[in-house]
Amino acid sequence: MAAEQEESEPDYRFTLANERTFLAWIRTALGLLAGGVAVHQLVPELSVPGARTALAAVCVALAAVLAGGSYPRWRNAQLAMRRGQPLPRSYLILVLACGVLVITAFAAVLMVTG
Repeated sequence: MAAEQEESEPDYRFTLANERTFLAWIRTALGLLAGGVAVHQLVPELSVPGARTALAAVCVALAAVLAGGSYPRWRNAQLAMRRGQPLPRSYLILVLACGVLVITAFAAVLMVTG
């Protein structure tokens, strides 16, 4: 059985910074969700059948991943600060960068092909 690690209340500035980061992830997820809905509802049908829906689905899927991963990220950082440990690495940054790259490339190809 693992010994319980001592925890102490971190400096409130770091707690609030962690919370602001969490809210930034949520804000990004909401932006992607709004973008996905806007693409699906406002963009006219493209020459490639189903492309508009696919682009909207990628935006919505990335929004779901970010929203779902933001709370564990916040929680792990909070626990690390309370235990005086190094902050854990986050896979969300890589997921976000790759996701936005895919969306951008997909949109660029659709713009060129019409």
